[in-house]
Amino acid sequence: LEYCLHELFAEQADRFPKKTALVCDGISLSYGELNRRANQLAHYLKAQGVKAQTLVGLCVERSVDMVVGILGILKAGGAY
Repeated sequence: LEYCLHELFAEQADRFPKKTALVCDGISLSYGELNRRANQLAHYLKAQGVKAQTLVGLCVERSVDMVVGILGILKAGGAY
């Protein structure tokens, strides 16, 4: 079986929603919160017409937002 990164992440978020998933510049997010934010972005991107293999630009500094952006794009089916 092959899984995509965002699918593996979602599985971890379901298993360990309260565990720390990301720490960046003093900001800490749990798997559950990171997954929630990525899902919110994915829904927005889909509403904007992003579908499988749609290229989505991402121009942010290394940050929590960068990780949310990458996961959200992948969850929407896009590529970054």
